[in-house]
Parts: sequence; C-alpha cells; structure tokens
Amino acid sequence: MILVSVGSQVPFDRLIRAVDEWAGIKGRSDVFAQIADGEYRPTHMRFVDFVDPSEFKRLVGEAQVVVSHAGMGSIITALELGKPIVVMPRRASFRETRNDHQVAAAKYFGEQGRIIVATDEQEFSEKLDYALTVSATEKIDTKASPRLIATIQTFLVGADSDRDERGDR
Repeated sequence: MILVSVGSQVPFDRLIRAVDEWAGIKGRSDVFAQIADGEYRPTHMRFVDFVDPSEFKRLVGEAQVVVSHAGMGSIITALELGKPIVVMPRRASFRETRNDHQVAAAKYFGEQGRIIVATDEQEFSEKLDYALTVSATEKIDTKASPRLIATIQTFLVGADSDRDERGDR
C-alpha cells in the first residue's frame, strides 16, 4: 500500500491531486489517502478526511511508501518505522501555509538523505516512482540520546538556579 497524508490540520489539495493523477496514470489501486477536508476529491484512490494518531501509525507500518506534506509528525513516524517517504512541502506562495517552514524542513532532511523530496508536482511522479524501488530505510531511535537528555537537564537545572537567585520561586 502507498499511504498518503496531509496531516491533521489543513487540506493540501495540490499534493492530493498529484498523487491521484499518478495513481490513475499508473493504474494503482493500492493508494490510501488521508486528505483532511480539502475541496479536491480523489477519483483514483481510497481516502478519508482524517485518521487518529494510532491508526496513522498502524497504516505507516503497513505501507510500502509514505507520501506526505513535509510535516514533522509524518516525517518522524515514517523514519521511526523505517519507511521510505516522499514529501512535497506546502508553500506560502500558494497560501498552503503561513511561511515556508516545510520547505526548510524538507531541505534539511533531504540533504541528510533521510527523505525523498519532490519540490513540486512536476518532480512528484519521478520521485514516487523512485521511492517504490527503495527498500525499507534505517529506523531512527524513538528515544532521545543520552547527550541530548544531559543537555536539557543542564539547561533546566541552570534555569532553576537562575530563578532561585532572583527569588522567582
């Protein structure tokens, strides 16, 4: 199965249309999409508006490939479960988001070789075709590293000490 997700907040019709057109051209009947309450209604794939987080994680686990906006929840879940993920970031210029934070996230993860990035609809089909040739990816650890935990603890202890010295407690 190919799982498509636009996240739990707002629709992303440009991505859904690109996947639906790809599924129609390729004759794929194994595409399932979570589309939010978008205006575009797919004709070549099964879809629902929303899925709860536990169902989403189950579906990612069953998927051969995940297709998504460049949202952290989708990216991290796919990486935790070792699934190839193709992302197409939402763009502020199309009024799909307030700013281009998804473009920045996609660029960062893409440069690390962790995700496959389609910057627009023209690249999308090629990137999804490629993702279908990729086997499972290396899973990321679901727990924070000891170094990160120590850094946060040091910061919090320092912040506590600063408040004590100011009498903020």
